[in-house]
Amino acid sequence: MEGSDVAKSDDYSARHLSVLEGLEAVRKRPGMYIGSTDSRGLMHCLWEIIDNSVDEAIAGFGNRIDIDVYSDGSVQVTDSGRGVPVDKEPRTGLSGVELVFTKLHAGGKFGGASYQASGGLHGVGASVVNALSSRLDVEVDRDGKTWAMSFRRGEPGRFTDSGDKSPDAPFEPFVKSSDLVPMGSVKKGVTGTRVRYWPDPQVFGRDGSFSLDDLLSRARQTAFLVPGLHLAIHDHRTGTTESHEFHFEGGLVEYAEFLAPDEAVAGPWRFVGEGTFTETVPVLDDLGHLEQRDVERVCEVDVVVRWGTGYDTVMRSFVNIIQTPKGGSHQAGFDLGLMKTVRHEVEKNARRLKVGNDKLDKDDVLAGLTAIVTVRVAEPQFEGQTKEVLGTPAIRGIVQNVVSQGLSDMLTSGKRDTKAQSQVLLEKVVSEMKTRISARTLKDTQRRKNALENSSLPTKLVDCRSKEVDSTELFIVEGDSALGTAKLARDSEHQALLPIRGKILNTQKASVSDMLSNAECAAIIQVIGAGSGRTFEVEQARYGKIIIMSDADVDGAHIRTLLLTLFFRYMRPLVEAGRVFAAVPPLHRVVVNNRGATPNDIIYTYSEAELTAVLADLEKRGKTYQEPIQRYKGLGEMDAEQLADTTMLPSNRMLRRVRVADAEAAAAMFELLMGNEVAPRREFIARGDPGRIDV
Repeated sequence: MEGSDVAKSDDYSARHLSVLEGLEAVRKRPGMYIGSTDSRGLMHCLWEIIDNSVDEAIAGFGNRIDIDVYSDGSVQVTDSGRGVPVDKEPRTGLSGVELVFTKLHAGGKFGGASYQASGGLHGVGASVVNALSSRLDVEVDRDGKTWAMSFRRGEPGRFTDSGDKSPDAPFEPFVKSSDLVPMGSVKKGVTGTRVRYWPDPQVFGRDGSFSLDDLLSRARQTAFLVPGLHLAIHDHRTGTTESHEFHFEGGLVEYAEFLAPDEAVAGPWRFVGEGTFTETVPVLDDLGHLEQRDVERVCEVDVVVRWGTGYDTVMRSFVNIIQTPKGGSHQAGFDLGLMKTVRHEVEKNARRLKVGNDKLDKDDVLAGLTAIVTVRVAEPQFEGQTKEVLGTPAIRGIVQNVVSQGLSDMLTSGKRDTKAQSQVLLEKVVSEMKTRISARTLKDTQRRKNALENSSLPTKLVDCRSKEVDSTELFIVEGDSALGTAKLARDSEHQALLPIRGKILNTQKASVSDMLSNAECAAIIQVIGAGSGRTFEVEQARYGKIIIMSDADVDGAHIRTLLLTLFFRYMRPLVEAGRVFAAVPPLHRVVVNNRGATPNDIIYTYSEAELTAVLADLEKRGKTYQEPIQRYKGLGEMDAEQLADTTMLPSNRMLRRVRVADAEAAAAMFELLMGNEVAPRREFIARGDPGRIDV
């Protein structure tokens, strides 16, 4: 709780200091605990509460979790676990509920008695969420009763609600002792926890909101990882409740088939094993003092691999069902075991596979691979509270051994089906190696240095003078007419122009060779100078920003979509780095009449709705404007000054950054709109649903 809030309370006492001492640091440095205070941090807080409920399900207590998202910005997580303990903790004298939600590094996951393997080990999840919430309510069904406690920015007390619950309701903090209030009775044997909280706008801003797509993706993933668990999401923000429920009896094999973007050529193969290791950890003795002890750990490994016909790699790694997007020791062990085993088998069959003296690279083996690596271990060491990287070093060797043994058994199996798949896999890996080696020459010719030395850049490129990549921009312009105007409007020091003729090749349908032989596509790849596909290196790009500048009409939107398809398929790192933009030219030019010698005002609008609002405002203020209002049908209709002021001058223009927030969903959308299958596209267009595509 912030100091200003405490100072306003007449009941401020030493007890508040003990409660807020640790949580005050969370509010001052939230990024240390949740990574950031944008939408990612907002979702991370929700994952912390959900993961606590999932840990209960993994431990065998409860098989259902409900997540309700409300229009007032709050969210509630309900589980059927054992319920947070409500009795007093002897050393602190606090109830289990208050201890978990107000004390950092407090919880049931340290001693090992309550949870054999859990996602939250730092003991700060619930208390951090509490500290960063303007209000948090906890209800616990346990011991035949429903117990309740409320908090404001981490401080326990009572809200006086007059109607619906609100963080703005009058709040009275506890002074001498906290009250865990019994709210009613429940049937014998009924247990569970309900946590509802309102993220603090002082931390996350007032525009922050929970992403339904991210929530659905995480819930689906968790349901795959915990077979038998029912996960239901209810979104109440649109007036009518939108509900989604996930429940899978299968496991990682089913998850791998779901994630795979192509047809299988080998697998799915599942490798299961375990290993033990010893680590020295601090343990609380009977007097509450920390002492170092050697503890033997058991690490359970469960891995699924599957190779498909494509070359995209889909990798997921988990520790106790918590995803580690940046890998760690378990993923490093997987990579080592995978490479060691495949290289050994290729060397054994070198003559049959016609390998020669070339060596396999990691990318050759990963091409077309869908892999899920999961480990379960008590008290894993993560690098940071966001749990993105596993740090326990001994796990690497255990995972490597399990993967090496399991994959070796498959590649040397005498079973007919497995043997056939193994042969196809080895041939695919060697084929990828040969393709990579043969592509080196093409890659080298696409580098900026060679392009400049050989003067082989397209003649239609109007380059800029600056060689500083960070400050340069490449405008891909639709048509020669717009190019002429753009030449006069551009900043020749930093802005380069590349015109394209009409609609380029649909690269979602075309092969790589067709794409490279297409003049427009080849020119774009050559001018950017960083390669294409798997050989693309974003550091070699000749320009800091790539800006698509097309007309504001249907044809312009089509051209922009075709260009984005090219970038998505063959230069995706540029999109992921946030360096691809779409220019936003205006649709209308309104000339506002001024009296006397005062020059007329010029207002540009970018949509019909904005034009209507501007005209209504002018009429309200008694202003007149020239008619007819100019409606731009294309960039060529603007003069150089207008194009510079509205679309090219950095201080005035508007750009839309193109991002790939969810690569799987984006790939599905591109395939639907631009792929070979006509029936799903026809159905989508007929349905007229511009919303989300479930994948």
